[in-house]
Formats: sequence, structure tokens, C-alpha cells
Amino acid sequence: MTSPAEPLPLSLPALPPAVVLLDLDGTLTDSAPGITGSLRAALAEAGLPVPDDATLRRFVGPPLPQMLAAHGVPTDRVDELVARYRSHFTAGGMFDNAVFPGIVDAMDALRAAGAVLAVATSKPEVYARQIAEHFRLDAHLTHGLDGVFGADADQGSRSSKAEVVAHALASLRARGVDAGPTTTVMVGDREHDVLGAGRHGLATVGVAWGYAEPGELEDAGAVAVVGTPAELTALLLGPR
Repeated sequence: MTSPAEPLPLSLPALPPAVVLLDLDGTLTDSAPGITGSLRAALAEAGLPVPDDATLRRFVGPPLPQMLAAHGVPTDRVDELVARYRSHFTAGGMFDNAVFPGIVDAMDALRAAGAVLAVATSKPEVYARQIAEHFRLDAHLTHGLDGVFGADADQGSRSSKAEVVAHALASLRARGVDAGPTTTVMVGDREHDVLGAGRHGLATVGVAWGYAEPGELEDAGAVAVVGTPAELTALLLGPR
């Protein structure tokens, strides 16, 4: 696993956090079927080897161009594969997806306790907002669809998780929300969530129901790993 570029906070904020940034794939929704199916179709269409199911699941969460390059797709074909993938994904793959059981209850409990909820995902923002709206997750976010922050669709200046987190924090602060290291926590299921949040001094709570490899979240520096949405709520709102 990749080591953090700098030390992460050792603990969650002393009080229930004012802001909770939620990852999308593997944290709020079980999106692997649509993502892996779209990727499998794109690779086959391009005449490239299709990895086994376990390998395809590792693509869920991190930025797609990065993962394609890491798995041997020639650099000069990455853009082509991204385009082929998105063609299949937008044709229906994005909705071959489901909200994890207990997530909506957890979101509502956090909001009832006064937390500001927003999504921060490596998925292109244009797709993340469509998914949030389709599954009605926007109704449980403090700012609705305006609280869904994601990557640029064109692999522009906002592509890494750290850049997405910066975008989310700046946007929330512009709305008068106290979003910073002492008031904000990231919740995610992969190491790039932990490392990206850590670049901004944010602690991350890992969720075990997503797509991380064994030990991935702990090795990246997650301050805790929870097994259910109810455990997440209890951790964030309970005494520490």
C-alpha cells in the first residue's frame, strides 16, 4: 500500500464533526456491478485483455485513468479506454448500482445531530450528481445536489481525491460552513480517500463494506474502520 505523504491526524475532532465528507462508490453505494461491467465491455471492445473479477473490483473508487495505466493499458490508449468506458457507463452502467443498507438512516442521524453532509468523490461530478439524484441521496445532503463534489469530467485541474477534497472544502467555506481540519472528517472505503483527505489535515474513517483490500485502510492511516453504517454514526456522534 502507498504510504501517506505526510502524517495524518491521530484522532477525530474532539466534538462531533460539523462537516462529514462522504465518498460515493463503495461508501454510499454498491456501484461495482455497473463499473466493472462497463470496464469489461470497454476493454473487450478495444481488444485488450480483460482482468478477472477480483482485479476489476480494484478499479472501483480511484481515478480511472490512473488505474488503467497502473494495470498495463498503454499510455496512448488511456483516453480511448476512458471514452469507451463512459459510453457503456452512461448507457446504463451508472445505475447498475444500489444504496448500501443503513446508509440513509446514518445520513439522517448525522444531519439530525447538526452535521453538514456533502459528497466528495473521484467520480466525475457530472455523473456523481446524476447518481445522487437517481437514488435520491441528494435529499439527505445538506445542500442537495450542490453538495455533491467530484472530479472534472475531462481529467482537468481536479482529478485526484486531494483536489476534489480541496474543491469541496472551498465550496463549503464559500457558503459560510466551518470546513477545516478541526471540524471535518472524511468517510471512505479506499486508501486514496485517506491519503487525499490527509493532504488537507483531515482524519478519515474507513468503511469495511466497500472495496478495500484487507488492511488497506489501516495501512493508509485511517483513524478507525467501521463495519456498518450504524457503527459509523455511533463513532462520529458518540463520546470520544
